[in-house]
Amino acid sequence: MQWMCYSVSIVKQYNEKTYLLIALFLLALFLSPLFLLGEDAHIRVHDNLDSNLAWYKVLHESGETFGELGATIPQVINGLPRNTFGTEWSIIVWLHELFPTMTAYALSQALTRMVAFFGMYLLLRKHFIRDQRKALIRVGVALAFAFTPFWPSGMLSTLGHPLALWAFLNIRSGDLSWKNWITLGLIPLYASIVLGFFFFLAAVSLLWLYDLLKKKEWNLVFLASIAFMTIVFLAIEYRLVFSLITEHQPMHRTEFISSRHDLLHSVDLSIRNFFLGHTHVMTVHAMIIMPILFLTLGLLLFRKKQRIEKLFIFLFILNYGLSLWYALWFNEFWTPLKERFDLLVTFNFARFHFLRPLVIYMSFAIACSILWNMGKKWKAVATGVVIAQLIVLIPFNEEVHYGIYHKTPSFREFYAEEQFKQIKNYIGTSQQEYRVASIGLHPAIAQYNGFYTLDTYNNLYPLTYKYKFRKIIANELEKNSGLKRYFDEWGSRCYLFVDELGKKYNYKKDSDKKIKDLDLNIQAFKDMGGSYIFSSVPIINAEENNLFLEKAFDHSNSAWKIYLYKVKLPSV
Repeated sequence: MQWMCYSVSIVKQYNEKTYLLIALFLLALFLSPLFLLGEDAHIRVHDNLDSNLAWYKVLHESGETFGELGATIPQVINGLPRNTFGTEWSIIVWLHELFPTMTAYALSQALTRMVAFFGMYLLLRKHFIRDQRKALIRVGVALAFAFTPFWPSGMLSTLGHPLALWAFLNIRSGDLSWKNWITLGLIPLYASIVLGFFFFLAAVSLLWLYDLLKKKEWNLVFLASIAFMTIVFLAIEYRLVFSLITEHQPMHRTEFISSRHDLLHSVDLSIRNFFLGHTHVMTVHAMIIMPILFLTLGLLLFRKKQRIEKLFIFLFILNYGLSLWYALWFNEFWTPLKERFDLLVTFNFARFHFLRPLVIYMSFAIACSILWNMGKKWKAVATGVVIAQLIVLIPFNEEVHYGIYHKTPSFREFYAEEQFKQIKNYIGTSQQEYRVASIGLHPAIAQYNGFYTLDTYNNLYPLTYKYKFRKIIANELEKNSGLKRYFDEWGSRCYLFVDELGKKYNYKKDSDKKIKDLDLNIQAFKDMGGSYIFSSVPIINAEENNLFLEKAFDHSNSAWKIYLYKVKLPSV
């Protein structure tokens, strides 16, 4: 408690502008490794380096950024539908059109975190924490929200919620300033409706319905603002709309099987999600925020509640409700409906839990405000926990989290451009003339370096292709029930799965792993155009699979040692 009192004595002398300047400095410091280290920076691999960043580069180099609705990208799986890469009317696509990949990534991070910071700050200042004395809470919580390790390619899909809610609540209260409408019109250019804003707009629509039922207020302008943002999203995501309303070939998502859990498993998952969060919407709230939320709830249970306190209790219940919904979406009782309606399979309605970052950090701010009102010692607690949450988030800076703690490859080491240039030159044929696949290595690496791959990681591709590709790995899948279920019931990672490697795709050059009993259908691989396999580990029985080692490639700027195997089938 003494250190908390000391922290109050230090910070209470500053005004709000000073807090804002300090916060912006800290945010710039947080982002600085991306700009200072460039391609030597360490960033997230999962659903980032292994996929999205390569996708942007492939799209850019394909010349199909503005491709027709039926266009394909020949570099991936002999013709991946252009619509898989999403709309060209997204700022993140343009960043990757205009700048090198790592520069575009750094700019995207900066833009997203700045909007997250100012969005949460404006929302708290205008609608929830107006007391001038609570500037530290407003600024500190907003900065903590901006520090969260969000999913990079989600952009403002979740971190834009506070700014959008600020604009919606302004309009709801009768403020029709152009700033609110411009905000609602611009956010869709840097967010995805399916990765966050569908669920947000549904929640705001329920707020409008609440006003109608409880207050008997139609508030048509508020309703029009919801319709306006929805229309802007649909216009920008016209490729998605086209895919939904027109006849097209079945995609692999139609065979997703997600409802397997019994009730006990669902309850357990809901509790874990409630306390620990989800990889795509990490809020890092377990250590500081969650105890403060429970403490505040306990203090409020036995007192007459004011309006802001009722809102806190509502948000607390909603917080767990979203986790429960997330968990129940995977419960077996959905199976009959999912078998009947494809939309329930192809669209992930569990993502209502993507609202949780907004709910958690609003709850945290309100909890700190409530504690502040309880007296001097509680002011120290409120101040101390805001500062503590900022400290807790520092290790989740990408350079610290991935470079120091997890020791993953840097951007340069991961994509290993110089090494793959050597491989390309060694093969000596135009990359368009042959197809490759990878073992123990993400196919995104080969794609990033211009190779035409039969394997891929994409969230939408033709089901017929999945069946053809499965023939290559059928024997390996039969050896491993986990891999078989992973591919057959999900399949977005259309990889050359190997029983001995499991679901690990990052065997670095210091690994001593070897594949001793590979069993691939190389004829099926050849029939699809396959000529080479890039493996990050040696294959002992390669020749039994009609694979012959051409050369092993190593490079000081690469995390991998690549064994280049060429397909040589016996002549008939």
